[in-house]
Amino acid sequence: MNKSIAFKRLYKDYTHRFIKKIILASLLSIIVALSTSSIAWLLDPAIEKIFLNKDQTLILIIPVAIIIAFSTKGLSLYFAKLLMINVSEEVKKILQVDMLKSFIKADTEVIENKHSGKYISNVNYDVDQITNMLSNAYLTILKDGLTLVGLLGIMFFQNWKLSLIAIIMIPFATITARILGKRMSKVSTQAQERSGDLNRYLIDLFKNHKIIKIFQREKYENIRSEKFVNKLKEKSAKIHAIYIRSTPIMEVLTGIMIAILIFYSGKLIISGELAINKFFSFLAAMMLAYQPVKTLTKVNVAINQGLAAAERIIPIVDLKNEITSNEENEDLNISQGNITFNKVNFSYKSNLENKVLKNISLKFSGNRMTALVGHSGSGKSTILNMIPRIYSPVNGNIEIDGQNISKMSLSSIRKEISIVDQNTTLFDDTVINNIKYAKPEASNNEVFKAAELAMCKDFIDNLDNGYESMIGENGVKLSGGEKQRISIARAFLKKSKIILLDEATSSLDTETEEKIQKALDELTSNKTTIVIAHRLSTILNSDKIYVIDNGEVIDSGTHENLLINSKMYKNFYEKQIKKN
Repeated sequence: MNKSIAFKRLYKDYTHRFIKKIILASLLSIIVALSTSSIAWLLDPAIEKIFLNKDQTLILIIPVAIIIAFSTKGLSLYFAKLLMINVSEEVKKILQVDMLKSFIKADTEVIENKHSGKYISNVNYDVDQITNMLSNAYLTILKDGLTLVGLLGIMFFQNWKLSLIAIIMIPFATITARILGKRMSKVSTQAQERSGDLNRYLIDLFKNHKIIKIFQREKYENIRSEKFVNKLKEKSAKIHAIYIRSTPIMEVLTGIMIAILIFYSGKLIISGELAINKFFSFLAAMMLAYQPVKTLTKVNVAINQGLAAAERIIPIVDLKNEITSNEENEDLNISQGNITFNKVNFSYKSNLENKVLKNISLKFSGNRMTALVGHSGSGKSTILNMIPRIYSPVNGNIEIDGQNISKMSLSSIRKEISIVDQNTTLFDDTVINNIKYAKPEASNNEVFKAAELAMCKDFIDNLDNGYESMIGENGVKLSGGEKQRISIARAFLKKSKIILLDEATSSLDTETEEKIQKALDELTSNKTTIVIAHRLSTILNSDKIYVIDNGEVIDSGTHENLLINSKMYKNFYEKQIKKN
């Protein structure tokens, strides 16, 4: 995406809806330009009538007119800025909402392929660059551009020869702005990347704070933190250095221009070709024009920063999901709950050559428990995640009761599936809201019942505020087992027909595991259940067990059959017997 396309998209999708406010701000900018120009123009009659001709008739009128001109300029500029700040903040809000919506609906694989710190930088740093462009750059171009045109008109009216000398600096200023703008675009992209790196590091720092303490890595992290901050500081300093680089150039050009003008205008005044009052009016207009030229030199930098940010943001807003919602398609209708994998292959987009699943065919019987066994990384969790369409096959298909899930509405599929994952995810909210997340419309009594079934009641009753207790970021105030039980309570509350258990008891002690296992037995009763467990004791009663290795099914059968016919399964079992 180039800057031209980014600019058109910003206008079409975001700023266009505020066009009335922008037009009003533009009209106020015209008033600012006219009032600024009138200040320079008023010096001509002021000097001629009052100081040279000593005319008393204008001694009060001209000062009042100057006060009115300055007041009009100040008020018009205030309201114009107020309008554009309002527009820019509205655009900022809409952009951030659109980006967050895009993150929420994005395919899981897309989110996993980019660190959350980078996304946070997009939402904050990049959007701020666009906001600055809208609130400052647009108004500056309009206000200072029109002011410059008006003042040039006054200058040419007073003396066209001097005006030609004065405008020599404008092409130099334009060239300077263009060069600095290109440089700024590159550096602002680098600064955004460094901002993303710092955000990423901060997230890792908070997430792994306990590990840092245990392994006494504070000094190492102090050094690392300084490196991340220093890299961002260097890029930020470079941005500011580029931003002010136009100042010495403009000062030198202005000094040369004023020196030439004084020399040449002196000759014109001595020869009688230029009146002193017209010279002072011209000089005032030229000095007032200096600020707009200087500002316009810098504004190109802000525009390039904003458009570079838009180039990074708009592709995020435009993210298209490969896993479509299919809301217009038929709903999934579950009768038996039989799940079938037909020659399914899967690879992550980031590594297509590495096949995670290789031509897998599986059958999970409805209302029965089926287990998946295998080494870590063999593809078991991927199989589970393909059932609710978190991932989609590269080829092959998955059916539930003979219905191809890729052709069913996504909401109807996920409505019938609950998953209890080994990595329990909780929100920084109350206990009751975390459980209710599975079914927001559930009554409190339903939540209490689900919590009781999941063996949560005892530890919840011991919390300071019971179900209203805040549990901290990702449940930091709870133990691993307590977090796992809240996850199980969600599954009880949802009452789905398909239950997926991925190491559901991995964080529990032996005593708690026994209690939870009873709860899981009730949860999975007469449900299609697929279990992943390293502890084979939890899956001995499964109706069928698949042994997965390196993305392939190498054995299947009951526990007794596999002990006889599967070397890998027998090896797993014997190792666990020895451990116990």
